[in-house]
Amino acid sequence: MEQLFSSIPELSALLEAFSQPAAVLSDEYQILATNKAYQEHHSSETELVSRHCYQVSHGYAHPCDQEGESCPLKRCQQTGSRQRVLHLHNTPFGQEHVDVEMLPLPHNEGQPRYYLEIMHLVKVAQATPEGQGLIGSSPAFNKMVSLIQRAGPSEISVLLLGESGTGKELVAKGLHNVSGRAQAPFVTVECSGLSETLFESEMFGHEKGAFTGAINRKEGLVSAARGGTLFLDEVGDIPLSLQVKLLRLIETGTYRTVGGLELKHADFRLICATHKKLKQMVEMGEFRQDLFYRISTFPIELPALRERKTDIPLLILALLQRLPDTEAIKVSSSALAFLKNYSFPGNIRELRNILERAVLLSDDGVINVEHLPDECRMNRSIGSIPPFVSDGKLIPLAELESVYLSQVKNAYSGRNRELADALGVSERTLYRKLQGL
Repeated sequence: MEQLFSSIPELSALLEAFSQPAAVLSDEYQILATNKAYQEHHSSETELVSRHCYQVSHGYAHPCDQEGESCPLKRCQQTGSRQRVLHLHNTPFGQEHVDVEMLPLPHNEGQPRYYLEIMHLVKVAQATPEGQGLIGSSPAFNKMVSLIQRAGPSEISVLLLGESGTGKELVAKGLHNVSGRAQAPFVTVECSGLSETLFESEMFGHEKGAFTGAINRKEGLVSAARGGTLFLDEVGDIPLSLQVKLLRLIETGTYRTVGGLELKHADFRLICATHKKLKQMVEMGEFRQDLFYRISTFPIELPALRERKTDIPLLILALLQRLPDTEAIKVSSSALAFLKNYSFPGNIRELRNILERAVLLSDDGVINVEHLPDECRMNRSIGSIPPFVSDGKLIPLAELESVYLSQVKNAYSGRNRELADALGVSERTLYRKLQGL
């Protein structure tokens, strides 16, 4: 290590200058030097120098690109330029999202090449059920988090696109919390609830006597968001006639209160969200094209829950920790199998509702298949049997049988006697088993 620093003398001081974990890596993925933050992030006891980065961060036996992930060092080697990749790293506190930045260091021709790795710790998302922010670790979720990391620290306008219940307000708050405006207000405007008569008054405020009923002066939401973030939720619901007023605010950064003459200057970072297809609305003349391009500078797609099914067990743990008096509640492997195969049209909001209902129906602290709504239990076909192994353990035979019988019962339209004959059991046995579901 000292020999390396003698050839690049400024490197030793450079590493400790970073508050984030930082290390120097070789062409062969070997850790040559680290700062204190890097050592503490991965392990406070084990020496990391001379080990391979992929062993330390992932527990892999081979580089990340050979394990199905994008490797920033490999991409650095191929392009010769700076790279950034979002990874899940193993730490003493469990898996954590890390925005990995890799930079090739200057070198003489024919000399070994070295790389500077800086790990920007992600604060907006977690891969463990603790906390109140965004929870997940699936590829679709990580892609979204990567975009949040890019856009968050900037002043760029962001448009959040996704179905209802995917967590657009949580993402908006995450963008605000990692921005330079984090200490200033985060103001939400529910656009779907604003009528034409209330829009200007709510957004810009009004003066006393500006209209009938205006008995006092009122501050608008634009003013309340000064220095912070203005979040326009369901911006696609703003009537076409009012969109021009929003466009003028965004383009000029100025506004007047209703009944006021003084031109006021706005100061906010704009984040918008909608579940509607704004491009189609533009084509149909239902949304102004100029406003669309103003608010969609940096679009972020929020994945539906059916697109991140590997996150469902983690989300269940997180939601059960957040719901009152549900920390000790468990979900059986058979019930989990049904939930993982349900389409969730209401997304995370629907999952929360299902869990709240199931908790009340469960008397022994375990959520079973019979505690799930009919739509969850009818979602699977007879031929779709849940895996025999869940979380590394065999599913008990009784649970597996209950899953199978639930599927058969929901899919079979004949009489119980015919069903019993098809299953090779007596009608009384079938009745007893079905009563236990």
